[in-house]
Amino acid sequence: MRRLELGGVMSAVSFTPAALRRARELLAGQGEAAKGLRLGVRTTGCSGMSYHFEFARDIEPGAEVVEADGVTVVIDPKAMLYLLGTEVDFVEDQLGAQFVFRNPNEKARCGCGESFSV
Repeated sequence: MRRLELGGVMSAVSFTPAALRRARELLAGQGEAAKGLRLGVRTTGCSGMSYHFEFARDIEPGAEVVEADGVTVVIDPKAMLYLLGTEVDFVEDQLGAQFVFRNPNEKARCGCGESFSV
């Protein structure tokens, strides 16, 4: 496990203040059960991969851990190459609210926005 400070030169991903605020809200509802949020990718959709967030109950060996403003994000080691340089935001509008991923490695995104390819 390697810990990285968010905003440092070595950070794998970055988070906007809105994303950090929402992550803190989600984690507060979990109490001690969650050590943080786990960020990864899954093979799915018409473009190949989708982003995946879940509560991290443990931190596996080899995982990257990014910490910022009281939020711990565990990055799945298998997803690291796909996520380098990604900015995570949380956007609310009249139609709903969601985490938005701005990934410089994306080469294509499906029309429905569910999946991407690199």
